[in-house]
Amino acid sequence: MSRVRLFPALCLSLVALLHWMPAQAEAATPVRPTEWAQPVEVQYNLFQMSPTLYRSALPDSGAVPLLKNLKVATVITFLPESDQNWLSDSDINQVQLPYRTNHVDDADVLKTLRAIQAAEANGPVLLHCKHGSDRTGLMAAMYRVVVQGWSKEDALSEMTQGGFGESGHFRDSVRYVMQADADKLRTALANGDCSTSAFATCSMKSWFQSVNLK
Repeated sequence: MSRVRLFPALCLSLVALLHWMPAQAEAATPVRPTEWAQPVEVQYNLFQMSPTLYRSALPDSGAVPLLKNLKVATVITFLPESDQNWLSDSDINQVQLPYRTNHVDDADVLKTLRAIQAAEANGPVLLHCKHGSDRTGLMAAMYRVVVQGWSKEDALSEMTQGGFGESGHFRDSVRYVMQADADKLRTALANGDCSTSAFATCSMKSWFQSVNLK
């Protein structure tokens, strides 16, 4: 083949290659399920779970204008420290429900789900811990399962593969979600019970209080 004919052939091959590469790259990039929490602000690991529920890492005072723009009315933290330092000049409601994923029980989950539902009546809610992955991830997964009716498998897929943090941090959270009885939690939530067990500390406390009132 002469050089005159070879050059156009090479050009056509190069054009075809350039068109093929973006298509292959796009095909290799996994598509994020639309039902998963969608990214809002990378700096704070902020995602939107629903029209009235967000999740994030620990925000700072610089996040307040963003939260106000999102019309967030309540911030629920799972940390032992309150949000007073960065929310002191805001009219956003603060709820503190500290817990550890290696000691979580049904009472912690019910308390959180009830707090979310109560707060959603006033506007969007933000859940957060330090990194926005394990503690927030567990409660987000249980909200998906108990309140929204997701399967455990779907909720765990979002929690561990949703880009919220390193999957190695989720061992305790996954263990709890897998063993949790979603039906019992749903019934307890509807009935206003503090736990799924009558022998839980909060249940026993309520029983003694009711006996003393008689």
